[in-house]
Amino acid sequence: MKVTSARDKTRKATFNLHAAVLTALDEAMAAGMASSKNALVEQALVHELKELRRQTRAALWHEAAGDPLFLEDIKQIEIDFRRADSESAGRLDR
Repeated sequence: MKVTSARDKTRKATFNLHAAVLTALDEAMAAGMASSKNALVEQALVHELKELRRQTRAALWHEAAGDPLFLEDIKQIEIDFRRADSESAGRLDR
């Protein structure tokens, strides 16, 4: 998910937030930390969603690290590309 420009169409959404979060949002706005509440909330959500996707990928990699078939595939790929990698590395030394 990526917001490509300010011209991307927005949609109204309603959420219930704890009073302390709303107070902190108001304080951030009073300090000029964002152009608008909407912008700050969207930025925070985009950041959090990106982090959740990263955590999901990390969990999948962790799970794969214990899968013998996956590890064998990685080993075979390393063997298959060893020569190509050494040829490329030799060209970089020139």
